[in-house]
Amino acid sequence: MNFKWLVIFCFLMFLPIRGITAEGSSVHSDDHGMHADDQAAETHLMRDEGIGKYAENAQDGPQGNYGVQFVHDNDIFAVFIGDRLEYQSGEGDDFLLWDVQAWLGEDFHKLWFKSEGVWLLNDEKVEEAEVELLYSRNIAAFWDMQIGIRHDFEPDPDRTFAAFGIQGLAPYLFEIEATAYLSEDGDLSVIFEVEYDILLSQRLILQPRFETSIAVQEVEEYGVGQGINDIELGLRLRYEIRREFAPYVGISWSRKIGETENLAQAEGEDTNVTSFVAGLKFWF
Repeated sequence: MNFKWLVIFCFLMFLPIRGITAEGSSVHSDDHGMHADDQAAETHLMRDEGIGKYAENAQDGPQGNYGVQFVHDNDIFAVFIGDRLEYQSGEGDDFLLWDVQAWLGEDFHKLWFKSEGVWLLNDEKVEEAEVELLYSRNIAAFWDMQIGIRHDFEPDPDRTFAAFGIQGLAPYLFEIEATAYLSEDGDLSVIFEVEYDILLSQRLILQPRFETSIAVQEVEEYGVGQGINDIELGLRLRYEIRREFAPYVGISWSRKIGETENLAQAEGEDTNVTSFVAGLKFWF
């Protein structure tokens, strides 16, 4: 009898252990299956090829890669930017200055229009007026290469240039524009501009600005000497009533240098000018 009860007791103890072992094996098997499925899915995604830089508006069949969402980023957009529309008063003549840009295109290919000029208020005439038409190609993150033509309507006689340059956002958010110009007479020059926005608040922004021009040849007819022609420094404080609309005030200092300074002095022009500026920056 004792031996019988011992066998029954061992049998009852063995049943729960067997159940736990079977359950554990089942769970381990399920985990292994899930892991294999994941590996298969990852392998499938890695084998996938032909994913474009942007999502297509339509596709054949069901979507195969659920890690990519449709983004309509290949459309054509257009922007107009009034970077500087301002009045300057101080030493020398009071004048109105315009500096506007516009572009039309996609992420990688754009057509740019740029124009700058000066209207003398006392003489009621245009002293400087230029227009540029450029093809722009994105060559790196935040950087575009631009090539096209520039035409100066004033000063007289008018001139046409071939233009080649870069425009973009440098590290630490410096906005840079550097363009080389080759005139119809073979005269080569470069204009270099830098701007930087200092956010005093979400709407109050202080913007330092630097511009210089360099000429390889002297062009006495237009008052351009060989070497560095001039330097312009500006400091503008704007308040963005809206992101697209911001009046500003500031100061601007310009100085002609080297041979250009000598040519300007011979014509009785001011070579060192400090001005108060008030204007409007806008875009749409």
